[in-house]
Amino acid sequence: MKTLLHHETWTGTDVTIRDIERELQRLRSSSAASGSMHLRTSVLTHIAWVPREWRDAAEETLQGLAERHPSRTLILTPEPTGATGIDAELALRSFAAGQHAVYSEVISLTLRGATSLAPASIALPLLISDLPVFLRWRGRPDFGGRQWRQLVGVADRVVIDTSEWDELRPNELCREFEKTALSDIAWARTVEWRRVLAGTWPEIRDQEIRLAGPPAEAELLRGWLVARLERGVRAVAPAAEISVTLDGVPVTAPTMFAVTSSDRLSAELDRFARDPIYEAAVRATA
Repeated sequence: MKTLLHHETWTGTDVTIRDIERELQRLRSSSAASGSMHLRTSVLTHIAWVPREWRDAAEETLQGLAERHPSRTLILTPEPTGATGIDAELALRSFAAGQHAVYSEVISLTLRGATSLAPASIALPLLISDLPVFLRWRGRPDFGGRQWRQLVGVADRVVIDTSEWDELRPNELCREFEKTALSDIAWARTVEWRRVLAGTWPEIRDQEIRLAGPPAEAELLRGWLVARLERGVRAVAPAAEISVTLDGVPVTAPTMFAVTSSDRLSAELDRFARDPIYEAAVRATA
């Protein structure tokens, strides 16, 4: 873990984009005055669409992310009721990097009233030019909604977690594959089980497969098996943890290493291309 050298914040009510840019510059100047030579090493702009009920979870994830992905993070929280306006919380944190220091910026914006319907117009002026844009959408998206369409339109990659939804909704997901590159954290949680089951080839081709587990992860694992085996697999039984039997014999579960939500998101921010194996798994569940 890198050493935190400097942490400074600012808050404002009913602010403008110009106010935000001015205060960011002031925070950078203050950080540079703390004594270390600072490098602006942002590698991406990270937009997080975070409804109020997801704020605590999102902030916990971001706490462990900044030092690994120096970036400008925009946290957008919609508040459709109330007078139209923007409330802001800015934070700049710098970390030791050899003889220098690198910093990350977090811009938390509450979009009130009509502003919540136009998030792209707020985000666009705050993107760092010539760097990739990742969108992390917390909770279940409204795929046909204005906010989703706008933010997907400015993102190079979209990160979701279908375990945050009430159901997988594969038909809607499949339509989004043609519009953007999608990462699914629920899919990433199945990687150890996919490795174990890949090791049972070719015998698994003719075996009866029974799956149980959390709905999103287990259904994606079933879709992966359907796509790879090119045959049907029984419907998933609900359970707290994934389990698999082949011809009635339980498969030994893989060793599951402790992975935080920050670790999961960090891994997704290193991916840029579409994932055809994931897309095939989703299509197979439709």
